[in-house]
Amino acid sequence: MMAEVAASAARRWDALSIHADDDVAVALDDLAAGAHARVRCGDAIAEVALQDAIALGHKFALHAIARGSPVRKYGEQIGLASADIATGAHVHVHNLVSARARHTP
Repeated sequence: MMAEVAASAARRWDALSIHADDDVAVALDDLAAGAHARVRCGDAIAEVALQDAIALGHKFALHAIARGSPVRKYGEQIGLASADIATGAHVHVHNLVSARARHTP
């Protein structure tokens, strides 16, 4: 679960979430498993305990996401969770199916 951090104490962040409805944040640096990532969304800074190592530019879950649920990034649905995703877990092709790349022959 994200814990609010006082904005005055937060001068740096490790990840970015663009929209208040986002389910994921994007790492702005390589982040270690077990670290507490500081996530900026607007003027707010939140903290998320990472379950996995997250590479620069990769996504992690801001909260638990159930299998089959839509996943939002930048305020837009980017796909569906293909497995249950824990808070702070890496979100990538192993647990996310793109809705845009799907097509029926």
